Amino acid sequence: MPNRLAKNQASTGIAVRSALLWLAGAIYFVFCATVLSISLYLASREKTLALARALFAVQLKIMGIRLQVTGREHLIDDRPCVVMGNHQSLFDIFVIPVAVPLYYVGIEAAYHFSLPLWGRLITRYGNIPIQRRNLKRAIDSIAMAGQTLESGTSIIVLPEGHRTRTGRISPFKKGPFHLARQTRAPILPFAICGLYDYNKKGSWRLHPGRVTVHIGQPITFDQYAHLSTDQLCRHIRKIIMQLADQPIDD
Repeated sequence: MPNRLAKNQASTGIAVRSALLWLAGAIYFVFCATVLSISLYLASREKTLALARALFAVQLKIMGIRLQVTGREHLIDDRPCVVMGNHQSLFDIFVIPVAVPLYYVGIEAAYHFSLPLWGRLITRYGNIPIQRRNLKRAIDSIAMAGQTLESGTSIIVLPEGHRTRTGRISPFKKGPFHLARQTRAPILPFAICGLYDYNKKGSWRLHPGRVTVHIGQPITFDQYAHLSTDQLCRHIRKIIMQLADQPIDD
């Protein structure tokens, strides 16, 4: 009985803490969305993204996420690249801009563009929607991303396509690798660790703690030109799994 009571008390404590974190985070996010919406009308996308990084750094602290980043020395500043990483949580959208300080446009699932606040922001910012169940529209999205790369702007994409349900890195979609090969762009891999434990898909409970982002060395076209799209997909997934310290499964 004492053990059960202690477990119930702990569960109640987590629930209360989670509710308070969600409330504080939601209030602050409304503030962020308002400021960034105004910025997109008055300033450039580059300046708005820099402002978003500063605001999201505070958002992470408010919600109990202690961010640590390794490998920033690997960032490419002088040429556009395809930035790829794993998809652990809903809160990736705050962690990634803070951890990876490059100027880029994102490829996001089409339904994100209908979300309250966030959808309006990413539409105005110029992120690219992709409908994975519609092949023609998915191809059009990849073509649009290619034009963005060729114009000198990096692209960021999470090739799993969906948040992990287990913490393990899921198989990758092939579209981003067609994009990289067609544009001959360098690929910059990164791995997020700890954000799945903070908030699992399907759960509203939050568990504050440390989240680490490991940025790997860029892979140039010369390094992957000999690989087919399938081989490149598997190769980059292995690199990201190694950055995440996960055992290779293929």
